[in-house]
Amino acid sequence: MTRPCESLEIDHRSALEFFVTRLEQIADATVDRDELIYNASVLAHHAQVSTQSELDVPTPADLSAVFDHFVADTALRHDASMMETAGAQCLLLAGFFEDQMKARHNVRWYARLGAGFFNRAAVYEPSPYKARVLDGLAKRFEPWRRRHAQLGRELRAPSYLLPPTGPPTSPQ
Repeated sequence: MTRPCESLEIDHRSALEFFVTRLEQIADATVDRDELIYNASVLAHHAQVSTQSELDVPTPADLSAVFDHFVADTALRHDASMMETAGAQCLLLAGFFEDQMKARHNVRWYARLGAGFFNRAAVYEPSPYKARVLDGLAKRFEPWRRRHAQLGRELRAPSYLLPPTGPPTSPQ
């Protein structure tokens, strides 16, 4: 017998395909395909990583956590991988969660910060291919951030929400 929530379980590939499809619907045909897939992978990754993860870099709860970890502590500023992580976290929080963040944070400032993180990641990235993608994300951070925000709003629309579940009701 199938468990009730089994159909809700997803792996990284399913999550990635979900976000690729959604971003393709939002983006125009001129966007860089590698950037689109990268953005989908950011969303898929953070959809599956807890804010309390001990196995991976936790998804930050808000933009203050990004500031504390990557701005206040300057030890990581020459680490391509950590600068990429910082850029991705800014993209996720200032983009997909823009509506939740804008009450407490200057989203535009964090967008500029995120673009700077991707720029630093590109400079220190040893792989020319990945450096090109990261540089593109730095240059086009704001359009990607707006796409993330649009997608976040669309996915929070009632048509995507599951109805509440509770104990079964008995027929009268």
